[in-house]
Formats: sequence, structure tokens, C-alpha cells
Amino acid sequence: MSPEHSTGVACSEHAITPPGGEIRFFHTAIAPRCQELVAQVLRSTWVGEGPMVREFERQLSTWGLAHPVAVNSCTAALHLSLLAAGVGPGDEVILPPQTFIATGMAVLATGARTVFADIDPNTGNLNPDDLPRRITEKTRAIVVVHWGGLPAPLDRILEFAQAHRLTVIEDAAHAFGAKWDGRPVGSISPFTCFSFQAIKHFTAGDGGAVCCPDPELAAQVRRRRWFGIDRDRVQRNRFGGRLLAVRELGLKYHMNDLAAAVALGNLEAFPPRLKRRQQIGAWYRRELADVPGLRLLELSPQAEHAYWLFTVRVEDRAGFVEKLAQHGVPTSMVDTRIDTNPVFGQSPQQLDSLPGQKTFESEQISLPVHDALTDEQVEYIIRVIRSGW
Repeated sequence: MSPEHSTGVACSEHAITPPGGEIRFFHTAIAPRCQELVAQVLRSTWVGEGPMVREFERQLSTWGLAHPVAVNSCTAALHLSLLAAGVGPGDEVILPPQTFIATGMAVLATGARTVFADIDPNTGNLNPDDLPRRITEKTRAIVVVHWGGLPAPLDRILEFAQAHRLTVIEDAAHAFGAKWDGRPVGSISPFTCFSFQAIKHFTAGDGGAVCCPDPELAAQVRRRRWFGIDRDRVQRNRFGGRLLAVRELGLKYHMNDLAAAVALGNLEAFPPRLKRRQQIGAWYRRELADVPGLRLLELSPQAEHAYWLFTVRVEDRAGFVEKLAQHGVPTSMVDTRIDTNPVFGQSPQQLDSLPGQKTFESEQISLPVHDALTDEQVEYIIRVIRSGW
């Protein structure tokens, strides 16, 4: 996940104006249909969780996602998933540091401890080879982040988790629309968490979802998103009061119908937008593959990239960023390693034990890759990069 208003490195004051006008690092897509559905909700006056949320969940399921439960953020989705997985005080959760700080905060919110595993600098994703070094008798779960929308090696991670009786939770904040081995992200692991936050490639304005192949776990998440109450089975006394017997911790994490209306409108328009991002990603990969001083991230044949970000590794990153800024092309690291934040209590020795993360941190930078880019602008970005820095 990433900060809502992250816009990347601004272009210099005397930057060349790109063809077709300003190039933005992020583009928030709002389909016209969103306005119609939001107006429908406002006319109904039912603005809380209601029929729009249920319809959005139904539509998500038609995408092959497993029992989707709509919530108000990916952070909420992660917290609910960790709780449903039984994570609590005294437990440990393994996660990569290459993510937004919310991933780690969700772990801390359960009372568990964050244990950071190294990443593969060739992908930005969790390195399965480092997992055996991080596991202890207190380890309860592994959180897997799909950096930029590139699926992590789920087969190896799930195999390791099953061998050690650990729960895998996917932080798929960047990866809506991605696939692994032909299966949609959101249909594979015990829990998958999505973000529909403002600058994501699919947005509800703000929101998220949890997907669970196990219907009982999905039902638990559904209860816990609203104070542990099963809204479909609430009984009332003769004065209208709710007769409750809540047995598990619940929170106010549900999505409302206004956000669901935006999500539904954008979901109808999402397939061509995803296709356009994947087209631009393939274009970059083809044209930048032989650029000296630039390294593309590896793309497994099993992975279908969602391209929320297009991240590369570059030598002389400062020179690269300045050259692009001078030519009106914004760039951004988006997220830096989170394990350096004091809240996670990592020692200098622990920070130094992640060489893959250190390499990635020193070289990574992302290019614009959204569906508002024109062919002319993509060609221009490629041309600027190929001219060197």
C-alpha cells in the first residue's frame, strides 16, 4: 500500500513540456457510471452498508475471487485476516519490508511481533529462500506483498507455509487483476487483501476487500467487520432492540454504499483499463530491456502482472531521476523499506541481515504506467530513457 497523495518526483521548474501535455505519475480513474450509481445511493438515502455493498461483493465473485468481503480499507482487511487466522499477543508474523507501513501496523494491532524476511531484488517480492531463517516456534503467519502488482512466488511460499502449519495472507493492495499460474490473485491463499484506495488502479475512493476460499473463514471476517455481529441473523425484542450474543472481537471496518457505488461503476470499466496497463508494461519491457544501466524486474511465466507500478532498477538513480524530471517525466520510489521505522523495534543487526532489500532500496524507481497515458507519451518516455542519463 502507499500514501494517498504520493505523486512522485516533481518535474523541474524548467522542464521540457512532453508531447500531449503534462505526464502524471498516478491517474485516478473514475468512470462516468460511478456518478450515476452514487446519485442513486444518495436518492435512496441508504448510505451505509447496504445493497450496493452486497452487489459489489457479488460482482467481485464473478471475477473468480473467493467469497469476497468488502471493507473500508486494505489495512482493515489485513487486520481482520490476521485476527481470523488466530494471530495475537506473543505471536510472530513474517513479512517483507518492501511495502507501505500499514502492512506492519496491521500486525502490531493484533499484539503480534513483526519479523522481516528478505526480498528478491530481482522482483521486489518476498524471497522464499529466506523464510527458514525467520521462522521460530512463535511464528503464526506469513504476509506476502505483491510489489507493484507483480505476484510473488505463491507456490513456494504456500508449500513452505503448509509444511510448517502457517497461514498465508496476501497483501494484494497493488495486485487487483493479477494472476498466478492462471488463477486470479484472491482465489489462492487462505486470505487475500485488496486495496481500493484513491490512487490504486481500481478505486472505490477508499476501501478494500478480504477474499477467503474457506466459506467459514469468510463468514467470520464478515461478522468481525461490523463488531462481531451477524447482521443477517440479528433478532430484536418487541421494542426493536437488538438481541446480541457477540462471541468474538469485532470492529467497524465495513464498506458503505457510497464507496461501493464508485467501486461498481469502476469495475465495469476496469477490464480495458487493466489491459492498457499491461500493454504499456509489455511495451516498456520490450523497449527498455537493453538499456545500459537499467535492469527490468524479472517476470515469472506463472505471473500475470497488474502493473499498478512499473518498477526498474537503475545505476546512478539520482542522475536518472533528474534527467527524466528535466524532460517532464515524473518518477517515484513510492514506498521505501518499512523496517527502519522505530515502531517495529528492529536492531541494526536485523536491518543489516536483509541484503536483497538493501540492494533494491538503493536502485529501485518506478515509471508512469496508467491508462491515461497516450501512445505518444509512452514512446516519449522510452525515448528519453534510451537517450541515457
